[in-house]
Amino acid sequence: MSFNKESDQALKFRTSKKLKICPSFESMNLNSDLLQGIYNYGFEAPSAIQSRAISQIISGKDTIAQAQSGTGKTATFTIGLLQVCNFHKSELQCLILSPTRELATQINQVVNNLGDFLNVKSAAIVGGSTSVDGKSKNNINSLRKNKCHVVSGTPGRVLDLIKKQVINTKKVKIVVLDEADELLGESLGFKQQIYDIFKHLPTNCQVVVVSATLNKDIIEVTKKFMTDPVKILVKQDEISLEGIKQYYVNVDKEEWKFDTLCDLYDSLSINQCVIFCNTKKKVDWLSGKLIQSNFSVVSMHGDMKQEDRDKVMNEFRSGHSRVLISTDVWARGIDVQQVSLVVNYDIPENMENYIHRIGRSGRFGRKGIAINFITRDDSKALKQIEKFYKIKIKPMPANFSELS
Repeated sequence: MSFNKESDQALKFRTSKKLKICPSFESMNLNSDLLQGIYNYGFEAPSAIQSRAISQIISGKDTIAQAQSGTGKTATFTIGLLQVCNFHKSELQCLILSPTRELATQINQVVNNLGDFLNVKSAAIVGGSTSVDGKSKNNINSLRKNKCHVVSGTPGRVLDLIKKQVINTKKVKIVVLDEADELLGESLGFKQQIYDIFKHLPTNCQVVVVSATLNKDIIEVTKKFMTDPVKILVKQDEISLEGIKQYYVNVDKEEWKFDTLCDLYDSLSINQCVIFCNTKKKVDWLSGKLIQSNFSVVSMHGDMKQEDRDKVMNEFRSGHSRVLISTDVWARGIDVQQVSLVVNYDIPENMENYIHRIGRSGRFGRKGIAINFITRDDSKALKQIEKFYKIKIKPMPANFSELS
């Protein structure tokens, strides 16, 4: 798993101070067992965000890190926290908070993979289930006995277990807020839960804030719990993903989208594809209609039972299912490296979710394609997206094979 090397000039990182850039993982003076886990996981050289942010996290500084989707942000904070953890002590030292159950579970897996030679004990804490090292047996007891070094979870579930004294936060050294704009924004109701969790954390706890999109309002909110943070930020017009070709299809009317998708479907064999809809109802309708037309798809949204969501994720990750239809619950952080095509069946209602959606393809410097279905009513929204990200989305070629 090697990253395309981005030049400093191309990225134009805006930082609060001149940062040391580490050209290799060896130059970061990492634990040899951690280095072994990094290389065993498939990394060869650090990405731009990793070469700048990992050393800042290890130094103990509060850090705000923003970089494009698919550039290794999860590994950035994971490597940092694994380096500062003391695995000889049976106590919770690191807390990672993220907005969805799938993302929290995925992060837990990354912690286990990168920490494979460190004897790390990591737990995924999400609504509906709690797993320690992938095993459900006796996991609450493991938390009560303080046998976990790292907890990755959703805010509501983590806060609930803190209040029930299942999670002991007295020795937490570092807390990570992943997809921080979701956690600290007004729309999803996580912000108060985050504040309440901080009330239970040590006052000297290091804070790391991570996302692909961070606006001024979110950075202002971080002042409530961060101290003189190092900021590694990308300007708004520099976070569109260069490796992803972006196109639109004029479908004119909403009712013509389905036939257009069916025409495209035979060409969706480019590895795997994610189709995004704006509502749970639309996801159910579209997946049902495609299945009725003898197309093979799986679907996922926030109202599904956890075991059903897990089943869909496993099928899609394993490659048994090639096409996933989802709401924006899948837009944030989920990493399936075989995804090479994203279809926005609906243009996202939240402008910032556009970059998160299309970032599901083109992971780790790979090439990807994004196709946007545009009705007459969507033309204004498309122009707003182009203006917001300073990009030009082209009409899709008549021959789909020309896209690859």
